[in-house]
Amino acid sequence: MRWGRFLLVFCLSLPLTADQTAERIARVENGLLSVEVPGQPALRLSLAEWMKLLKVPGVSVAVFDDFKIVWSRAYGVREAGRPEPVTLGTLFQAGSISKPVAATATMYYVQRGKLSLDENVNNKLVTWKVPDNEFTTKEKVTLRRIMSHSAGLTVHGFPGYAVDAPMPTMVQIFNGEKPANTAAIRVDVVPGTIHRYAGGGTTVMQQLLVDVFHKPFPQLLRETVLGRIGMNDSTYEQPLPPARAALTATGHRRDGQIVKGKWHIYPEMAAAGLWTTPIDLAKYAIEIGKAWNGRSKLLSEQTARLMLTPQIERAALGFFTGEGNPRQFGHNGADEGFQALLIAFADTGQGAAIMANSDNGMRAMNLLANSIAREYGWKYTAPRTSIGDVMLFLVETRGVDAAIAQYRELKRSRPDDYGFQEFQLNSVGYGLLQAKRLPEALKILELNTEMFPDAANPWDSLAEAHMNFGHKDMAIKFYEKSLQLNPKNDNAGKMLQKLRQ
Repeated sequence: MRWGRFLLVFCLSLPLTADQTAERIARVENGLLSVEVPGQPALRLSLAEWMKLLKVPGVSVAVFDDFKIVWSRAYGVREAGRPEPVTLGTLFQAGSISKPVAATATMYYVQRGKLSLDENVNNKLVTWKVPDNEFTTKEKVTLRRIMSHSAGLTVHGFPGYAVDAPMPTMVQIFNGEKPANTAAIRVDVVPGTIHRYAGGGTTVMQQLLVDVFHKPFPQLLRETVLGRIGMNDSTYEQPLPPARAALTATGHRRDGQIVKGKWHIYPEMAAAGLWTTPIDLAKYAIEIGKAWNGRSKLLSEQTARLMLTPQIERAALGFFTGEGNPRQFGHNGADEGFQALLIAFADTGQGAAIMANSDNGMRAMNLLANSIAREYGWKYTAPRTSIGDVMLFLVETRGVDAAIAQYRELKRSRPDDYGFQEFQLNSVGYGLLQAKRLPEALKILELNTEMFPDAANPWDSLAEAHMNFGHKDMAIKFYEKSLQLNPKNDNAGKMLQKLRQ
């Protein structure tokens, strides 16, 4: 019996052959969303087909299992209309995945006694200080609260700056002064009382690190995290130096159009400024998992477990934990023209890092992540399939009338299996509108007003579709309906004024 057990464990731990790995990759690539249509074979599209459907030019992915990268692949092109392929070394903007990496640098200093999690940040800030007000009389902004999005600070996210736009100073960003394009970062809720996502807080943390250690932020992150764990293709430099700029993908809008200047610049580096690859993000997540198990030279086990402990709701220190599984951690990200997804499991060393050069990338990446999860047996509650993805799929494979019929049937028979929300149909309708497929767009947007008659936005969108058709009277009628439901709909008011002229 002892030998039998030994042989069983030994056989199970043997590495997969190249052919076996290729078979797993093929199952992942072809295991994306399946749609069941009564009386017909299940409909399925591959990753490449979904990318084409969603106008996502390029995707790059790294999958890890048992704390090792087991495969990585790149798909598509760096820029729509050009032949250069995405490679494993192509750089993408990580968006808000910049935040947990920056939080790791902060925790690196916390475990060395250089910073305190619960000290008022104004004790360390020099260049600028968080303005005190009635909300900070008793409770203060601290690093713990900043990293768990509970510091009461404003400014959800940052749009960045076009490459030819004037760049604000950090103080101008903090105070919302031109040429900054976001509001002032202020406390408007008692710190520690609610969870509210705030890139503004992460930007305050960036300034604190710079003020305390007297080094540029990209250098600090290179010394504390990136260089220590071999993330050699990653940097927080904004703007990028020419040598790295030559390795980047180009950002694309939802309709496939290129972001002006290829990408935006983010002086809010800790919140949104990381350029990286999925392989480097996989190295990072593996290192956090190893630290959680006491096997890292970067962070102690105590520090890593604190980082992955929810502080308020599912917000830990830099990360978000899984619903019903606190050992699942990760983050997603979105910069202008780029989106990214990182999912990892501290106990099993499993996960994936996926990046795309499109504002539509998350739709393809969620489908890909769900396929990876099935193949590798993650203990994972997958996001509910979007009815918008199902509708887009059906419009292209069965036509708009069949898609509408299937929508009605799914809403009747499986209302809990899909997220039936008005913005999903709206997204499909707008995509068709942008593609100049007006009759199909009109049918989808009419369905949306039927399903959500008390929501203002579907009526606004239907009015826009009729305006594209040249149906002036119908456009006026539906803009009036939207404005009746939402008197603050400025777009409807402006369009009515224009149409009546």
